[in-house]
Amino acid sequence: MLSRDERIRRISKIRTLPTLLETAVAGLNDTQLNTPTAPGKWTVRQTLHHIADTNMNAYLRMKLILTEEKPIIKPFDQDAWAALADTTTVPVTASLALIKGLHERWAVLLESIPEDKWGKEGIHLKNGTITLDELLDTYSRHGESHLGQITKARALNNWK
Repeated sequence: MLSRDERIRRISKIRTLPTLLETAVAGLNDTQLNTPTAPGKWTVRQTLHHIADTNMNAYLRMKLILTEEKPIIKPFDQDAWAALADTTTVPVTASLALIKGLHERWAVLLESIPEDKWGKEGIHLKNGTITLDELLDTYSRHGESHLGQITKARALNNWK
C-alpha cells in the first residue's frame, strides 16, 4: 500500500495535470495536433483525448470500488477508442474542459477516502484484483507519461 505522503503526491499530480496539459498544447494548430507524438504513436490530439477517456474510466472505476463490493472492472480497447471520430477530429478544448472538471472532482473524491478504504478492491477482467491504491498509482503516472509524450513532441518539432 502507498503511504499517506505518497498518496498526497499522487493526488497532487491528478489535481495539476489539467493545467500542465493546457500549457503543453497551447498555441498548437491542427497540423501540429494531428502529428504523431512519435513514429507509430497516436497524434497529439488523440493522446489528449485518450487522457480524458482513460481518466473518466479511472474515476468511475474508483467510484465503483468505493460503493460496491469487489465490482467487475471492464477493460476497453484504447486503440479502437483512439480511432473513433470524437478522438480524431474534435478540438482538444473539449477534452481539456472535461479533464479540468473531472480532475477537480476526482481530487476531492481521492482526498475524502479514509485510510482504511485504500485497500478496497475491484476485479479487472484482464488484470485481476486491483485496489484503490493501485489505481491511484497507475493513473497518476499515466497522465504524466502522456504529458511527457506531448511535451517531447513539441520540443522535438520545435513548435513554439
